[in-house]
Amino acid sequence: MSQPTAEPPSPLVLERIVRMALEEDVARGDLTTEACVPADVRGHALLNARESLVFCGLPVVEAVYRLLGGAVEVVARAADGERLEPGATACELVGPARAILVGERVALNFAQRLSGVATQARRYVDALPEGSRTRIADTRKTTPGLRAFERWAVRCGGAHNHREDLSSAVLIKDNHIAAAGGVRAAIEAAQAYAPHTSRIECEVDTWEQMLEALDAGADILLLDNFDDALVAKTVAHVQGHAILEASGGITLARIPKLAETGVDVISSGALTHSAPAVDLGLDWGAEAR
Repeated sequence: MSQPTAEPPSPLVLERIVRMALEEDVARGDLTTEACVPADVRGHALLNARESLVFCGLPVVEAVYRLLGGAVEVVARAADGERLEPGATACELVGPARAILVGERVALNFAQRLSGVATQARRYVDALPEGSRTRIADTRKTTPGLRAFERWAVRCGGAHNHREDLSSAVLIKDNHIAAAGGVRAAIEAAQAYAPHTSRIECEVDTWEQMLEALDAGADILLLDNFDDALVAKTVAHVQGHAILEASGGITLARIPKLAETGVDVISSGALTHSAPAVDLGLDWGAEAR
C-alpha cells in the first residue's frame, strides 16, 4: 500500500486558523494569568501523552506561540505521525510563564483534536491485512473551518484523503442521479462537462446501478452500503475496469474482510467526524521524559 505524504498545511493556512482560535480565546487578555503570575517568571512545561496515541499538531503548537510573540521556544520531542505511549513527551515549552499559560488551551485543543483524528486513522489502517493494497480514505465530513488540519491529521495516521472540496473532483451521488434523471444521464452529462483531466466517480446503491454506471464509462464506482459479499462479487465482475471504493457502514471489524475482496479504496467519515480527542496534558516544571 502506498503511503500518503504527511506534510502539514501551508504556513498561511496554519496561521489563519490559529489566529482565529487565539482571537476567540485571548483577544481581551488572560485575566487569571495576569492576576496570578508575575511578568518576569520563567516557565518550562511538557506536552505529555496520557494515553496511547498517534501525535499530530507540532506545527500548530509552534504557530500558537509564534503568534503570541515568539518568546516561547517549542522544542520537539516527537514527530507528527509518531506513536506515543502514556508519559511520553511530544514537545517542551520554554519561556515566559505568562505566554506559556496564555497559549495553553488553544495549543492543547488543537493537539488533542488532531492527534485524535490521527489515532483514529491509524486504527483503520492497522486493521488492513498485511500486504494489502487497499487504501483507507477520509471523506468531506470534517469540522467546518478545520478541513485542512483534519485532512493532514488523517495523513499523519497513515490514511489517504478523498477529494479536497466540491471543485476538485466529480462525485455523482444519489441526489445528483435523481436530479439528473438517472445514472447514465448523470455520467454522460459529467463526461461532457468536466475537464478531460478529471475522473468521473459515481455512487451506486444496487448491483443494477453498478452495471449501468460501469457501462456508461464511470472511472470510479462508489459502492454505497454494499455488504461484503456484494463487494466481492463486484470486484470479480469489474476486473479492474474501474476503481472500486467501498463506503457506508464501514466499521473496524469490516476492514479486513473488505480489503480481502480486493476493493481499491475503503472510505469512512468516521476518521474525522467520530474521532474522539485524545488525552494530552501540559505538565508544569517536570523533567523531560
